[in-house]
Amino acid sequence: MDRRGARIAGLALLVSATVAGQAVAQHGPVALPLIPMPASIESGSGSFTVTAGTTVDARTRGAATAARLLIERVQVTRGIALVRAAGGAIRIERDRSVRGDEAYRLTVTPRGIRIAASTDAGLVHGAMTLAQLLAPDAAFGRPVAVPALAIADAPRFRWRGYMADVARHFQPIAALKTTIDQMAALKLNTLHLHLSDDHGWRVEIRKYPELTRIGAWRTPLTGGGPPPAQPYGGFYTQAELRDLVAYAAERAITIVPEIDLPGHAQAIVASYPELGVFGDRPVVSGDWGVNPYLLDPGPKGVAFVKDVIDELLSIFPGRYIHLGGDEAIKDQWQRSPRVQALMRERGIATENALQSALIREFDAYLRARGRRLIGWDEILEGGGLPQSAVVMSWQGEKGAIEAAREGHDVVLSPAPILYLDNLQSWLPDEPPMRPANPPMTLARVYDYDAMPAAIAPADRDHVLGAQMNAWSEYLTTPERAWYATFPRLAAFAEGVWSPGERRDFDRFLDRLEPQAARWRREGVPAADTAFAVAYTLQGTRSDAVTAKRARVALANQTGHGTIRYTLDGTAPTTSSPTYAAPLDLPLGTTVQATPFGADGQPLAKPRSYAATVPALLTTDSVTLQACRGGIELRLPLTPDQVEAAPAYSSNIFDDCMTWRQAPLSVADGYTIAVARLPRNFGIAHDFKKLKSYYAATRYGELVVRAGGCEGTPVGTFPLPDPATAPNRFEVSGRLPRGTADGDLCMTFTAPVTGPLYAVGQVALAPAR
Repeated sequence: MDRRGARIAGLALLVSATVAGQAVAQHGPVALPLIPMPASIESGSGSFTVTAGTTVDARTRGAATAARLLIERVQVTRGIALVRAAGGAIRIERDRSVRGDEAYRLTVTPRGIRIAASTDAGLVHGAMTLAQLLAPDAAFGRPVAVPALAIADAPRFRWRGYMADVARHFQPIAALKTTIDQMAALKLNTLHLHLSDDHGWRVEIRKYPELTRIGAWRTPLTGGGPPPAQPYGGFYTQAELRDLVAYAAERAITIVPEIDLPGHAQAIVASYPELGVFGDRPVVSGDWGVNPYLLDPGPKGVAFVKDVIDELLSIFPGRYIHLGGDEAIKDQWQRSPRVQALMRERGIATENALQSALIREFDAYLRARGRRLIGWDEILEGGGLPQSAVVMSWQGEKGAIEAAREGHDVVLSPAPILYLDNLQSWLPDEPPMRPANPPMTLARVYDYDAMPAAIAPADRDHVLGAQMNAWSEYLTTPERAWYATFPRLAAFAEGVWSPGERRDFDRFLDRLEPQAARWRREGVPAADTAFAVAYTLQGTRSDAVTAKRARVALANQTGHGTIRYTLDGTAPTTSSPTYAAPLDLPLGTTVQATPFGADGQPLAKPRSYAATVPALLTTDSVTLQACRGGIELRLPLTPDQVEAAPAYSSNIFDDCMTWRQAPLSVADGYTIAVARLPRNFGIAHDFKKLKSYYAATRYGELVVRAGGCEGTPVGTFPLPDPATAPNRFEVSGRLPRGTADGDLCMTFTAPVTGPLYAVGQVALAPAR
């Protein structure tokens, strides 16, 4: 048995059998199946067995809530029905000796289990720890022998957050409740709801009904042709949000609402043009990125924000109100005589200082009502930020370091490492997302430390904690959001809860195996990309075609699990061959492979590799690269597409993609699958970076070149009329005899004012 297998076996024994008085040191050989790892664990002698019908004693209101949550979770994740009863074997109770707002103690002896805390939040956290101990393995529905132990636990940071962007893509209340359940299981305590943006206003404000009648809905975009008949959108009533707040509070989670201003205000101005700068009425935007519409900084805009705040305060009782402040390009204010006159009247020198003046006024308004303002790190830019304002640092860690030095409380949320809309891998089946390079892997998230070394020790008390953000341009459904979120949120949760010295990525992966099983039982589609098998062809594709053999290496992102494979088209099992070295395959063979944990359960769905001539001569969109750099995205066919596929890699600044080192020498033709996508990107001042090609035909062309983008054209295809042609089509051409291997460059010359084009697949025809 290898070292990893020994650790897993030890973990299973620790929670399913009696353990003699063995100390569980912080760096001991085994770890309980818990995420996040508790601050302190000591083991005792013996164990206590929990079965169906084991009773739970909870005599105060907070304890009763924790008991109910424990019973519900154990029923789903283990299949055991616990029962509330006085004098129960599991006791959940208040204990003033437990210090800390979220601290708890969990004690297991052969006589029973006790969860103690001085707060309701601590009782919930203790219940969630016990729920994990009661679902440590695949033995669903069977009793669990929990070893005697004593856990003393408390969080590392006060703010352990997750942001759901419901403005770009709406999520129903039921989906948000599922997210809250999963946050509670991981001991996260802050749900940040991004409730407004250019793309939608999502909260009922009774004084301003047009915000939800107009601002909550947008016209879906397409790559040409007539628009869809139904608008896209939705909103939450105040009653729905109050119910959500109560649901979260029971689970020790505070909801922080965000109304983004003065930028990202297009949905506001679409609803009430008089609240904009020039009085024009835009549409609710379908363009991701930065749009020009700003809130009026004068009396009308200020009164509007205060009215909205008043209604938010009646819905959300938490301490913090988020007022955005990000990406507010100031062109409208700069071009408005009225705004410029307002600045002169108030002695304000710059537009950034004008934004700061607004932030100061809203901060004072909130403080007078017992609340605190929080905003993205741009609220620092105009100077004069009140000491009471909290800075959420997203543009790296610089904003947090600066703000803490100035005496502000801060929350770390740096892009790209804590942005969940970034790809987790470059596997071919990854859905549309933002392609980070390198990917934002599970290991990178786990390694992130929310206490930047550059923050001086004297300023570290200002670090409230950290937060992961699920921006939803490409997370179009709750399922897609969960796929992007889990398991990376579990890695993050350990970083913001557990002491730094308790963190160990290999052992985290051991503990992630039972957690992944819990997600499956709860119907949460967590990504398996950290474990999924990826294939690497050794040598060139041309060499493989010529030799009629392919040498293929198998690996996964984390190196965790035992990879097993088949060559006969069947799914791998624990009886399948174990991968140990690159496979030398005759062409015509298809490999299927998946890793297995020590308990024999697959860690990922099987991925396949076809060692065939057609596959070797084909590349899909994920393999293509931008010709000259720029913002490369992995895009859906339409912005509101709910399916994970199709997905297209595209450079939105230069519509040119390349197949690097294509096997052209063993081909004599090609077929290119083309997709026409909406060009729905608000790129603001970056419009100067757009690469425009001269179109030699009415709608532009696809120009295909061998030997790179300066090479010889091997095909030019006029593009069809976007208004009438399908948004997916194919073109085919021939390669000149004797073409050498090299980059195959595909450039679209369509006007940058129209749709964007992308390559879905390139298939070469084998030379005859």
